[in-house]
Amino acid sequence: MPTVNDIVVRKPTEEEARRCEAWPTWACEPSTFDWSYTEKETCLILEGKVTITGAEGSVMFGPGDLVVFPEDLDCVWNVEEPVKKHYSFG
Repeated sequence: MPTVNDIVVRKPTEEEARRCEAWPTWACEPSTFDWSYTEKETCLILEGKVTITGAEGSVMFGPGDLVVFPEDLDCVWNVEEPVKKHYSFG
C-alpha cells in the first residue's frame, strides 16, 4: 500500500502547467476529510493550502505545486485555506 511519503510534490514545467489548464477544476472550503484514491491523480494547485496526513507523516502543498497522488492511497485531507485545483485521473 502506498503512503503519504509516495506523494510527489514539485513545480511543473511551463508545458505541464499549460496542459493542466485544459483539465477540470475542483474547489473546497477549509475542512478535514478522509480520502481514498482508487486511481492515480495528478493536480495543479491554483489557490489554497493543504496538508495530507497518514500514519507515516504529512505532506503540505500550495499554489503552483504539481501534486501526484498514487493509486490505493488512504489519507486525510486538511484544507487549511480554500483550495482550487486542476485535476486529472489515470
